[in-house]
Amino acid sequence: MTNNGPFNIDPEDFDRFAKEASDGLRDVVDQVGKIIGGSGAVGPWGAFFGEAATPRAKPAPEPETTGEKGDGVWAIYTVDEDGSAHIDQVYSSELDALRAHKDNVDPTRRLRFLPYGVSVSALEG
Repeated sequence: MTNNGPFNIDPEDFDRFAKEASDGLRDVVDQVGKIIGGSGAVGPWGAFFGEAATPRAKPAPEPETTGEKGDGVWAIYTVDEDGSAHIDQVYSSELDALRAHKDNVDPTRRLRFLPYGVSVSALEG
């Protein structure tokens, strides 16, 4: 009786399986490369590799707005019945504004980030 381990797999069988698996994987990669390199990535892989197949130039970076940079203030404001907004308090950090606003029970009193340069009329509903 041969000693083929607990799963009765001959080392030569394992080597043969590994070679066949690597050859099969190589064929799949070659086929995917041909599909991607084709015109417009048409085929079964086109949905996955469509954008990767068509080289595009990176779009020019857009300048950051003050809101994206985080330049602004956190405002606690009240909206009147006619829809006009009135600033109650202004905070430089979100944490301070949330702490001040945490016990709010008034539905007309709200909290919002206002980037520098934005008019208070943007708060009006």
